[in-house]
Amino acid sequence: MDGLDGYPSVVVHAAQPGGRRVAIRGEDAGLATSRADVVEFLRRAGLQDAPLDDPDFIEWRGGGSAMWPAGIKNPDDGI
Repeated sequence: MDGLDGYPSVVVHAAQPGGRRVAIRGEDAGLATSRADVVEFLRRAGLQDAPLDDPDFIEWRGGGSAMWPAGIKNPDDGI
């Protein structure tokens, strides 16, 4: 599932007001407010079994998957 040229296929950018921007295969997938949103974006891209914690597949910039902007409720969603 590696991306092109050995880079991760998915990048979750650092937190910004409202969430974290997600790019899949270089295309903007949307603004995630939780891990559940990231999972949904991956599902829409045909990657429903994607490993969220595999650094060869997904790059979490500006903090890991537990880092979300202040004010967002229940960021982990139990995933």
